[in-house]
Amino acid sequence: MTAVFATSPNLALDEAVNRLRAEGRSLVHLGFGESQLPVPDFLVARLSAGAQRNAYGPIAGAEDAREAAAGYFTRRGLATGPEQTVLAPGSKPILFALMAALEGSVILPKPCWVTYEPQARLAGRGVLEVPIPAESGGVPDPERLPEAIRAHRAAGGDPRILLLTLPDNPTGTYPSRETVRRLCEIAEEEDLLIISDEIYRDILHEDGASVTSPAEFVPDRTVVTSGLSKSLALGGWRIGFARFPDTGKGRWLRSRVLGVGSEIWSTLAGPMQEVAVHALSEPDEVVAHLSASVRLHGSVAAAVHAIVTEAGAVCRRPTGGFYVYPDFEQARAVLAAKSVTDSASLQEYLIERLGVAVLGGHHLGDVPRCLRFRAATSMLYGETPAERWAALRAPDPVALPHVAAQLDTLRDAFARLTE
Repeated sequence: MTAVFATSPNLALDEAVNRLRAEGRSLVHLGFGESQLPVPDFLVARLSAGAQRNAYGPIAGAEDAREAAAGYFTRRGLATGPEQTVLAPGSKPILFALMAALEGSVILPKPCWVTYEPQARLAGRGVLEVPIPAESGGVPDPERLPEAIRAHRAAGGDPRILLLTLPDNPTGTYPSRETVRRLCEIAEEEDLLIISDEIYRDILHEDGASVTSPAEFVPDRTVVTSGLSKSLALGGWRIGFARFPDTGKGRWLRSRVLGVGSEIWSTLAGPMQEVAVHALSEPDEVVAHLSASVRLHGSVAAAVHAIVTEAGAVCRRPTGGFYVYPDFEQARAVLAAKSVTDSASLQEYLIERLGVAVLGGHHLGDVPRCLRFRAATSMLYGETPAERWAALRAPDPVALPHVAAQLDTLRDAFARLTE
C-alpha cells in the first residue's frame, strides 16, 4: 500500500525539474502533461464576473453550468440533459468517485495515464492491465481482452469496469471506430461498465477528424468524463465534468458519485462554474481559440515525433492530444553500453546526462524492461506568456526562434542518446 500513497510520478518529476532549474540546471522539460498556453482575456473576464458566486450551491453544479455541459455533449452526438451531468474540481475527483461508487476490478490499457491504477487501488478495486493494440493507445487490445478477462476471473478476480482514454495519454493516438465498436461488444458480452475519459477529445490534429465515443454504441453502460485542463489549458482552474447514462442504473450511479462528492469536493467553485458556462457553451471566441491551440499542438507534436524517429525510435504518429511515446528497443545494444537497460535508467540518463526530462514507461504501467517514455510536447511553447501567445498565433510555430531552439536541443540530445 505504501506505493499507492506516494506522490504521482508526473507531479514528482515536475517538482524535481523545478528544483533543478532553481539550482541553475538547463533542462528541456517534456515530463509533465500540461497544456502550456496562456489564458485568453475572455475567460479571465468570466472568472472575474463569477467572483460573487460564493455560495456552495448544488454538489452536481448549478443548473446553468449543467445545461452548458449537456449542450457540449449534445453537440458531439450524445444527446444529453442537464440532469445527466456533474461538474467537479477537475476530472480526477470524478474518476475517483466513480471507482469508489462501483464494485469489481478495473480493466486498464497498458500503458495508461499514471493516475488510473493508484486511484483504483485507493478505492479498493482490483486492476487488470491489458496491452494496447499496435495501431493506437488508450484502449486494451480487443483481440486480447476476452482471454484476459477469463484468466482474471479464473484467478478470483471480478472485472466489471473498462476504462478507456480517447485520445490517449501517453501515446497521443486514438483508436478506430471499429476498435471502439468491438470493445463495446465485449463490454456487453461481459457486462462491463465503461468509463470513457475524453479529456483530449477536442485536440485532434487532422482537420475533420473525429473520435468515436463508446457512448455512441452503448450509451446505457458508458460514463464519459472530461474537463477544461487540456483543451483550454485551464489545469490550475480545476474544471471537470461528466455525462451519465439516462437509465435507472445511470441515475443510481450518478447519485452514488454525488454522495462521494458531498464528502470530498462539496461543489465546483462558483467562479469556475461561471467560466464553465461560457467555455462549454462554445461561443465563437472559444471555438477560435481552441482551433488555434489544436494547430499548435499538432504542429509541435509532429516535429518531436520526427526527431525521435530520426534518432532510431519506433513511435506511433501522434494524432490527438500533445504526447509522443517513442520506443528505443532497436537501440538497446547502444544504450546498454551506457548502462541504460530499462525505462527507469533511460529516464535518469536523459535528465542527468542530456538535460531532457521525460516520464519513463514504467510509471505508466508499461513493462519495466522497456525502453519507452512519454514526452509531453506541449511544454515547448515558451517560457513566458509573450512567447506562448506568439506560438499560438504563428502560422508555423516550429519556425519561431524560441520553439526552434528547443527542438534543436532535443534533436541533439536524442542523436547523442543513440550515437
